[in-house]
Amino acid sequence: MTAQYWFLLLVLVIVAATVRGSFAFTVLYLLLGAYLFGRLWLSYSRKKISVRRVLQPYAFWGEEVTVRLEFRNHGLVPVPWIQAQESMPVNLATTREMKRVLAIGPRGHQALTYQLRARKRGYYQVGPLFTLMGDILGLAGAEVGEIGADRLTVYPRIVPMPYLTLPSRSPQGTLRHTQPIFEDPTRVRGKRDYIPGDSLRRVDWKATAISGRLQVKQFEPSIALEVALCLNLNQGEYPSQYRIDTTELAIVAAASVANRVVAQRQAVGLATNGLDPLETSEAMLFIPPRKGRGHLIRILEVLARLQAVEGYPLVTVLNAVSPRLSWGATLVVIAGQADEALFDELFQARRRGQNVVLMLVGRVVNIQESQRRAEHFGIPFYAVQEEDDLTACR
Repeated sequence: MTAQYWFLLLVLVIVAATVRGSFAFTVLYLLLGAYLFGRLWLSYSRKKISVRRVLQPYAFWGEEVTVRLEFRNHGLVPVPWIQAQESMPVNLATTREMKRVLAIGPRGHQALTYQLRARKRGYYQVGPLFTLMGDILGLAGAEVGEIGADRLTVYPRIVPMPYLTLPSRSPQGTLRHTQPIFEDPTRVRGKRDYIPGDSLRRVDWKATAISGRLQVKQFEPSIALEVALCLNLNQGEYPSQYRIDTTELAIVAAASVANRVVAQRQAVGLATNGLDPLETSEAMLFIPPRKGRGHLIRILEVLARLQAVEGYPLVTVLNAVSPRLSWGATLVVIAGQADEALFDELFQARRRGQNVVLMLVGRVVNIQESQRRAEHFGIPFYAVQEEDDLTACR
């Protein structure tokens, strides 16, 4: 009850006691009755109101996310007004605030919707929702309750990389290749006459019977491409003035390469020194290479949550991950700079029989020197200064 209402009742009591008139007592009783009736109405309605939030937990970069708040009155009396105020993540909000007032009839329901735009990757909290309701005269009001927050994961932007090809030494795979030493028996590209020394397993007896000459099958070469992304999110290895933009670009690059590898039906994994807030352990994060869209989504979820911190040096991550990869696997290193220690570790990975690709992102200091060293070691080198450069990577 408001202070003005209490003051009015006090005045009526004084007037009624002074003049002893029935009219003053009648007004006093009516106001007290209205207040008590409103309190009973409000107490009943609070128990009959249910609220829930409907929200998809994931969104791709650039999508619009619809948040739906559903209010249902399970009681037999209407709810004159109920106020809803929702807390929204600043990076996704399309309006300054979400604050609405609505009325719900007996056994009725109402829904409020608002939009969020996934314009920045991250792991966000949507809510909590605060609700307030009152009686028809506004004499009594009370909070219905607080609806807890839900989580929304926004995947990083994925840039198409149609020209990207990664080297591999693993035979018997699904990718066509130019090296004839790795032939795939499931890819028949033609037939030729038999030459002494050919295996009888390659003889095409049906074609031999038709042509009258012994024919053998020719197969296309192929390789299996197993890729491990090594993403450097150690803050100390990025220039402080460009740290935020460069680390975000590195995450976009990792997501784009992972998407490209999975589109080729190959296995991809992730190793990083970044911080995942859902991981209780502070150890280095490593996701072994796997195939499939489901595995890609898992990697994108981790990339959406990652934060750049003062963590393990990139060389330490490489030293731990490289021995865990199979022979012939491809190690894609995504970083903001490359020093002599990094090139030494990449050379050791090459000696283990693994292919190495170096991708430097952002404004790299002495980029010509890094490119020269990469060429000296025979390491494919990519320089990515902005997101559109990923499309042109060859």
